[in-house]
Amino acid sequence: MATMRTYGDRCGVARALDIVGERWALLVVRELVLGPKRFTDLRRGLPNVAPDVLSQRLRELETAGVLRRRTLPPPGGAKVYELTDWGRELEPLVAGLGRWGSRAAFPPRAHDLGPDSFVIALKTLFDPGAAAGLDARYELGLGDDRFDVRVRGGELTIARGAVEAPDATIETDPATLAAVLWHGRSPSEVRRDGDRALAERFLALFPPPVPA
Repeated sequence: MATMRTYGDRCGVARALDIVGERWALLVVRELVLGPKRFTDLRRGLPNVAPDVLSQRLRELETAGVLRRRTLPPPGGAKVYELTDWGRELEPLVAGLGRWGSRAAFPPRAHDLGPDSFVIALKTLFDPGAAAGLDARYELGLGDDRFDVRVRGGELTIARGAVEAPDATIETDPATLAAVLWHGRSPSEVRRDGDRALAERFLALFPPPVPA
């Protein structure tokens, strides 16, 4: 990490920030929490980052052991980035920051949430109390992206990928679902298939944050 700035502080917080405190570094981690991505996928999730800056952050995080590159098996063969075991330990930190930051005002001219950042928002705003007694598996479709959503025992788990025979399917886009969940838009704008009651229950699991 010789090319990166350092706080020169032995504290673990400072040493963590030496690694993930550079601009865009934690957002790269956010984009990989749900699974591997190609460089082009990372660019789609981080539209404001310049390609050379993204390449630099990826190199730095790889050198630090936070992520790694690998080649997918045939017939794909694409090169992807994924978090290492150590890198995946950052997920609770990313979720905690998301929970804390959700109470702050939106920046001016902010882009809509991408699929991955929206799913992270769902994880940060999930209300276990609202999920009491619920045991269901959903497929959440956000444009071309599919997510496997499981609610059980008051816990929420989300992974990238389609679901075979889900209890209910939610089909929409991040901006519309955000408007329904947190800005008073009618749930009728979200396509729901399968068990209607379970789909309605899903929409009640993510209350809006209380502004700071």
